Amino acid sequence: MEKAKISGSQLFVLIVLFEMGSAILLGLGSEVKQDAWIAILFGLAGGIIVFFIYYRLYMYYPDLPLTSYLQKILGKWLGRFIGLLYIVYFIYIASRVLRDFGELLTTTIYNNTPLFVVNSLMIITIIYGIHKGFEVLARVGEIYFGVVYMTAILGMLLITFSGLIHLSNLTPILEHGLKPVIKTFLTETITFPFGEMVVFTMLLPFLNDKKKAKIVCLGGMILAGINITITAVINISVLGAGLFHRSTFPLLTTVGRIQIADFIERLDVLFMLYLIIGGFFKISIYYYAAVAGAADIFQFKNQRKLGFPIGMIVLFSSITIASNIAEFIKEGLVVAQIYLNWPFQIILPSILLIIAFFLNRKKQTSSA
Repeated sequence: MEKAKISGSQLFVLIVLFEMGSAILLGLGSEVKQDAWIAILFGLAGGIIVFFIYYRLYMYYPDLPLTSYLQKILGKWLGRFIGLLYIVYFIYIASRVLRDFGELLTTTIYNNTPLFVVNSLMIITIIYGIHKGFEVLARVGEIYFGVVYMTAILGMLLITFSGLIHLSNLTPILEHGLKPVIKTFLTETITFPFGEMVVFTMLLPFLNDKKKAKIVCLGGMILAGINITITAVINISVLGAGLFHRSTFPLLTTVGRIQIADFIERLDVLFMLYLIIGGFFKISIYYYAAVAGAADIFQFKNQRKLGFPIGMIVLFSSITIASNIAEFIKEGLVVAQIYLNWPFQIILPSILLIIAFFLNRKKQTSSA
């Protein structure tokens, strides 16, 4: 594994950019329409609880990534097998996020450009960035963090001054009760994006001050959760619950409505920059976790040799993962959420923590 070290502030920035990533792009919690923001807050609370599972495992094995301590907890062969499944999972999610942003670009500003070309350009940039090392990615994240927030503040001001916000669209609150919100929380918002913090089990060993891990990660999750909630509230206020639910990319639709004095308009292209930055960092982190995990399991001394092959797998998976956008979205909401995210984000880590607890307790007893 790469011998990289990053500061707490760099990890914080990466978490915020990662968590916001495609969650800002898509209509998170749109199934419950005007109550989406409540489902997101529930997801944040649940995600924080799930994070403490990852954090406790990190405290048991602070210098090891997930693929290494799997072998400590489950034994060499079973641990490697589960680690390999996690690598496949990271590659799959990276390819999904790549497809998300490829679809965004080809359906908006690059209508006549093949999806393969757009995705190829994105993955080649990511391969190059990761080839330079994880520390470089963290430093680039610090630079773009400011760009993202400046763009977000500008967007908020322009939407407000355009008179697009109608808070009445947020009512009635809990029109159909709490049950649909809880269902959306369990099937969507707890795992996407907050449960995706599981990927940072591969990256926490890079933190130079291990005592800061908890506060940095929780701070990043909470800030990202608040930002996603505010975005959902703005989208619903501008578009209304119905259009918010039907829109594939609600934020882009919202930004496209900005018009001030018949002069400031058509700003959706400007905000594409913000969305692409989020996508770049989310794909990069999943991709890096897959590369580092594969190098760890297959004992590669130089993990850079795996960068290009895994990058190509991500690229071709993003194209073949679904034949059209409708199938792609359905697969993400049903197959990925229930059959992949819950097992890899919640069930397996919980089992690992229980086993690790008894293993470490046994060691403490024998040493005493």
